[in-house]
Amino acid sequence: MKFIGFALGFWFLGGLFPLLLGRRHSAAAACGVVAHLAASAFALAAAITTLASGKILGWRWDWPAAAGQFHIVLDPLAAWFLFIIALLSAVTAIYGWGYWKSSSSGHPHGAAWCFSNLLAGGMALVVLAGDAVLFLAAWEIMTLASFFLVTHEDDLPQNRRAGWIYLVASHVGAAFLILFFLWRGSHAGSLDFTVWAAQPLSGQTMGGWFLLALIGFGFKAGFIPLHVWLPEAHPAAPSHISALMSGVMVKTGIYGLMRCLGFFNDWPEWWGWVFLGVGLASGILGVLLALAQKDLKRLLAYSTVENIGIVALGMGIGVLGISLNLPALAVAGWAAALLHVLNHAFFKGLLFLGAGSVLHATHTRNLEQLGGLLKRMPWTGACFLTGAVAICGVPPLNGFLSEVLLYSGAISGVGSGQGRAVLAGTLLMAGLALIGGLAVACFAKAFGIAFLGEPRREPAAHAHEAGAAMKTAMGILAVGCAGIALLAPRLWQGLQRVAMPLCPLPAGAGAGATLEAMANLQTLLFYMVSGAAVLIALVLGIGGLRHALLRRRSVSTVVTWDCGYARPTARMQYSASSFVEPITTQFHLLLRTQRHEEPPKGYFPSQAFFVAETPDTSQQKFYQPLFVRLREALGRFRWLQHGNVHLYVLYLALTLLALLLFSLR
Repeated sequence: MKFIGFALGFWFLGGLFPLLLGRRHSAAAACGVVAHLAASAFALAAAITTLASGKILGWRWDWPAAAGQFHIVLDPLAAWFLFIIALLSAVTAIYGWGYWKSSSSGHPHGAAWCFSNLLAGGMALVVLAGDAVLFLAAWEIMTLASFFLVTHEDDLPQNRRAGWIYLVASHVGAAFLILFFLWRGSHAGSLDFTVWAAQPLSGQTMGGWFLLALIGFGFKAGFIPLHVWLPEAHPAAPSHISALMSGVMVKTGIYGLMRCLGFFNDWPEWWGWVFLGVGLASGILGVLLALAQKDLKRLLAYSTVENIGIVALGMGIGVLGISLNLPALAVAGWAAALLHVLNHAFFKGLLFLGAGSVLHATHTRNLEQLGGLLKRMPWTGACFLTGAVAICGVPPLNGFLSEVLLYSGAISGVGSGQGRAVLAGTLLMAGLALIGGLAVACFAKAFGIAFLGEPRREPAAHAHEAGAAMKTAMGILAVGCAGIALLAPRLWQGLQRVAMPLCPLPAGAGAGATLEAMANLQTLLFYMVSGAAVLIALVLGIGGLRHALLRRRSVSTVVTWDCGYARPTARMQYSASSFVEPITTQFHLLLRTQRHEEPPKGYFPSQAFFVAETPDTSQQKFYQPLFVRLREALGRFRWLQHGNVHLYVLYLALTLLALLLFSLR
């Protein structure tokens, strides 16, 4: 546990030094990066040791709080998420050093480095917490730190709006979590997670507790329709912070759900169907909304909703496999969910870092103003393409592995012959195939419109490549996307230690079938990795052969057949909207795309325009009216704010008296 203590110390205490340095940007950046890297190194060492050995470590300290203890536990599930937090924290710190070093925003970066360290430390403490009070305290640290990072450039109204939306959504979710923890703690007579796990609940009341946890953690994870903050906060935050929030922070919601499932016994079958329904809705609607976006970072934010949906699909068939006593289905679901959590951190982090490089070079996120960046930013373009291929689940990169495990689970469910398992497997295969196809179209648009063709506006024409630190960070994650695909059998031992406790099948035959399912998946991974290695070697071999054949030949560029246009312009290229228009038209009932146009009239039209916008229906039809009514209702209580300190002291005294009477009842 010494490594954990050092890691938390560097994150929480080391992060304070950049704040004290204020506007001394270079010194603040150096302190912030050193704190991040040192903390990440210790956390990685602790996580890898636990995943390799399977040992559970814990440490308790009685603290002067109203309830609970400072109790931290490092078990394989916590170690899996801690590994991801530490790795992405280190990579984004390297990127942030170069990103903020050349920033011209004028905002002091000392506070930003402090909050980024607090964010990483808060996330680590969330997954390590072994007590409800400590968990909620860490959850609040994580939420507030990310709020101040989202509003880092607070002179922009849209950033302030995004920050408040995120803060309100986070605290609504936290309210549900507080109810869940209080309810569960009152039943167990303790707020210690170890006690809860040793006394798992069963019976009719589990459904209400499960829904509280699902809603509370679902806000942070970004399940539809609880995703309202993601498309607002991610574009507003600095790009490496967006990578950290999307790649890791939303996963704390997934971690919380996985941890809380261990507090229950005999999971009802309908829980699995709820996860499956949430996963299908989030996956399909998330990728459709991403497909319709023109803002590159907003597109990536909706894509996060899609990928969290894929994780929920894995959890759904995992729970169904347990409740239907189908070990192959359960193991495939949990293994796929955990592996996709890791994979998504790599390729989504890489894509946000690539988007940050584009924003840094062109000062715009609007795809309609980009184009031709691959010629001017070859390193960023290659890394972004790597992330795009990985997120689409195309071999030989890592996104392919977790989706194949899901397909394997779906096939085993269909092959079982049980009616409900057949239905679940069929829905999973159909939904995953639709999500995958739409994701390919989405990232063909994102990469093609931004990096291929010719510049559509002046900023793209004068774009420049990112600096060394930013390129290094992107390169690490790009290599990781290929490395996970090639080293998956090496990861399997740690993944197995995490997944096995999530598959509480009966002892005896059930345990034997679980081990057999694990062995079958390991064999499947071996063959997939072997195929990926052959494919990578083939691509590299063809590239090397082409280079050797053309090395001593002169290569010239000529104009291709131009359909009669002797001087093509950027206006003749597809726009972001027109590229996906055939697909968005097919899903008009779900997307509700709004078109504003004035068609050309007469032989010599003076003007014509066409604009397509796809608003988020859940935000427009539900959240905005709800918040407007809530603001109006709360506005009626402004008479309580007199500005009189004596009255405020009276409010405090009355509140304390009410709490005292409640405790003595």
